Amino acid sequence: MIVGVGIDLVSVSRMKKILGQAWALRFVERVFTPQEIAQCSKTLKPEEGFAGRFAAKEAAVKALGTGFSGGISPKQIMITGSVKRKPSILLSLMAKKVAESMGIDNIVVSISHTDGIASAIVIMEKTLRNF
Repeated sequence: MIVGVGIDLVSVSRMKKILGQAWALRFVERVFTPQEIAQCSKTLKPEEGFAGRFAAKEAAVKALGTGFSGGISPKQIMITGSVKRKPSILLSLMAKKVAESMGIDNIVVSISHTDGIASAIVIMEKTLRNF
């Protein structure tokens, strides 16, 4: 049973502009896990990877119904997978607690980009149990 759906769009050019700022490293380290940073940094267009992952994080908190509040931060939502592998989401800390309290036991994520836009959709499900 679907208990949450979230979708988000991020401008790739805006992410590229952010990554060119003097404070870019501080932003990246505040929002992304070391694994995400390593994955995005080794691509030809890191701005696409960062934009897609940021869109997925935003979509995830929309699906949880919390936004980035109540102790949930972007780094608690890790997007795994590479360009050639299906992405997935790993939750930690408060994000994981909220998902567990909702009975969520499966999270599906899809990320897509064009030259201008990165998009992500997240669907959170719980399994219905027979009595």
